[in-house]
Amino acid sequence: MIRKIRIILEMIKFEHTIFALPFAFLGMILGSFEITGQWPTFSQWIWVTVAMFGARSAAMSLNRLIDAEIDKRNPRTAERAIPAGLISYLEIILFIFVSLVLLFTAAFQLNMLAVYLLPVAVFFLVIYSYTKRFTWLCHFILGMTIAIAPMGGWVAATGGLHPEAFLLFFVVMFWTAGFDIIYASQDADHDQEVGLYSIPARFGVKRALQVARSSHVVSIVALFSLFFVSELGIIYFIGACISAAIMIYEHSLVSASDLSNVNVAFFTMNGIVSMVMLAFTIGDFMI
Repeated sequence: MIRKIRIILEMIKFEHTIFALPFAFLGMILGSFEITGQWPTFSQWIWVTVAMFGARSAAMSLNRLIDAEIDKRNPRTAERAIPAGLISYLEIILFIFVSLVLLFTAAFQLNMLAVYLLPVAVFFLVIYSYTKRFTWLCHFILGMTIAIAPMGGWVAATGGLHPEAFLLFFVVMFWTAGFDIIYASQDADHDQEVGLYSIPARFGVKRALQVARSSHVVSIVALFSLFFVSELGIIYFIGACISAAIMIYEHSLVSASDLSNVNVAFFTMNGIVSMVMLAFTIGDFMI
């Protein structure tokens, strides 16, 4: 059983939780201070963490399950757990069920708005895995799905939604779409061959990277806009500057003729962005 769980956690890239979890915490902290003037409670920290684990685990497991046949035909993904036969369909369905139970339990422990918004969250968790079959806007739908994390954190802490929460939503949505376009560039030829939709497959890698840069510009603008419309101070502003610099540097690592550094640009740089924003936001409220 431990071996199977280890395989599943590797399959869903559990370490990539570092992308969304810090922003969920950021939304929770920012919402709590903006609305109540206090730190989130210990209970809110715990249940937001449980909700994020459940949501992301369910989403990634569904993605791997739905894409199993596609992954089998792609040399880059053929060795993933389901195509390679390391995990059965029944086992992954059971894991999805347990993950959703965790998500629903956490929502009920937080507040009723979190419960009412659950169908919206679950809809995006499921639908984004299908979007590459019919639209090259799939990267932005993935961005919207991950951007639910800070919105969820905000709702968990406040029981409501406010304009600042939507700015945070756009920060994460366009940041995610940008780095997902970069990541998808390495599969552009395969996607064209098998009829999958993506911006690199539709417009070519060169134009796709331009769209990714534009997406990150929008994310950076929203990041700084949050500073001007909230109670955030200079520490947050410094963190936003560092995050913007990292996003700019990320694009220097890849080009249409050289995608060898995609994994560094995708995981390392974006993991740093989310951690920097969380650390500097906490520092801002502490200092």
